[in-house]
Amino acid sequence: MPWTRVNIDEVSARDFLNKEGLRGISYKEAIREAQHQLLSNNKDVFLLGEGIDDKGGVFGTTKGLCDIFGSERVMDLPIAENGLTGIAIGSAIAGMKPIFIHMRMDFLPMAMDQIVNHAAKWFYMTGGRVNVPLVIRSIIGRGWGSAAQHSQALHSMFLSIPGLRIVVPSTPYDAKGLLIEAVNDGNPVIFVEHRWIYDYIGYVPEEMYTVKFGKGIIRKHGNHVTLVAISMMVYEAMKAAKILESQGIDVEVIDPVTIKPMDEELIFDSIKKTGRLVIADVACKTGGVGAEIACRAVEKVFNFLKAPIKRINFPDFPTPCSPVLESAYYPNHNDICSCIKELIDGK
Repeated sequence: MPWTRVNIDEVSARDFLNKEGLRGISYKEAIREAQHQLLSNNKDVFLLGEGIDDKGGVFGTTKGLCDIFGSERVMDLPIAENGLTGIAIGSAIAGMKPIFIHMRMDFLPMAMDQIVNHAAKWFYMTGGRVNVPLVIRSIIGRGWGSAAQHSQALHSMFLSIPGLRIVVPSTPYDAKGLLIEAVNDGNPVIFVEHRWIYDYIGYVPEEMYTVKFGKGIIRKHGNHVTLVAISMMVYEAMKAAKILESQGIDVEVIDPVTIKPMDEELIFDSIKKTGRLVIADVACKTGGVGAEIACRAVEKVFNFLKAPIKRINFPDFPTPCSPVLESAYYPNHNDICSCIKELIDGK
């Protein structure tokens, strides 16, 4: 019997530990386990990145893998993002399956030429004769006063680039399954992880399995409003939905899981039922994923909308360092609750 995803019944997802027959591990452990199994089962898979053999092992996601597989397959590299991305692309073209780990997405733009003009294009430029099976793990999320250059989420920058896939798993189950799927997909994949959910625990099978691209999931069913939440905002959405349920507002929470390809059908079917759409993302508003989802909804299910579409994002300003300003900058479940109540009330 194939494994299937289990919904987030509680906000922390720690309830999985108490479900009979289910194994619970953390998000970071799920990613580490996926890499361990991939390295064990395919000699063409290797990891490379800055500091991946350090004691901390990229927030625990590569911990101990260098000791097990050696430095030829778990390679610590110098700070030279653009050149090293080129090396990763070249190895992928040559038949290897690299997982390149960019510890912070803030510095992924330094490799934009390699990603946009090479990794994303070679398959098309060669008439399908050359694949680039490259996975780029890129970590987002606020820091502890990490400020403007170490707290950004730039996943929407890659939405308009043909040839790339973008995944944003929110649960340990999806993180492991999508990483295995990404390595075996044969195309370049931007794999976006939020570091604030690395310690969240969820149900994860021990054996290898995959989660298909383009298949979102309804985390909570509802009838009054569709709430599409991305990455860590899934957890804030679940908190908000629970609060609003006690006030008579029934929220349907959708986790798209991958934003390119995106499960339009799942989102549109929900909008047809609820007539209202709110999108919560972990990035700035202008030009973001929320704008793309809103545009597609207007194009394809406009007649079903009972109210304007709402977006919940960071302000369009660089991330502040001060804890007080950080608190004001990052939206949470309270902001989602206020937004949805205003939408329901017609404000």
